[in-house]
Amino acid sequence: MAKDDLANLEGTVTEARGGGNFVVQLENGQTLTAKLGGGMRRFRIRVIVGDRVTVGVSPYDPSHGLILYRHKV
Repeated sequence: MAKDDLANLEGTVTEARGGGNFVVQLENGQTLTAKLGGGMRRFRIRVIVGDRVTVGVSPYDPSHGLILYRHKV
């Protein structure tokens, strides 16, 4: 699936798991697991608990997503 097909939602990282996986609480109250996107891994952008992030969510499986952007404080 292309990156353009993903729904971009904003949320807050609530838990950091191993292997670049995170638990994200969305603004609408939904919780999902998210991986770091390719650009985030490539440029070694650090994401920690409490960061506001933009998550790309597939319409086919809304329980998983890709972290595409970490918002500046």
